[in-house]
Amino acid sequence: MKQIPIKEFAKEKGQRNAATLLGLTQGALSKALRLERQIHVRLNDDGTYSAEEVKPFPSPSLRRSSL
Repeated sequence: MKQIPIKEFAKEKGQRNAATLLGLTQGALSKALRLERQIHVRLNDDGTYSAEEVKPFPSPSLRRSSL
């Protein structure tokens, strides 16, 4: 199973098509790219695509509020 960064996926497929393949709007994909979110796209066995985001745990905002 191969995973690629969402930036690379969007570049290969074009933003509009990449968003459609992931079930997003083009605007949502554009925002994720602009914010440089750590999202990886996977080609599933059935030919569909899925994506997962890697986030720090606990979130930085929770760490700051507990100080």
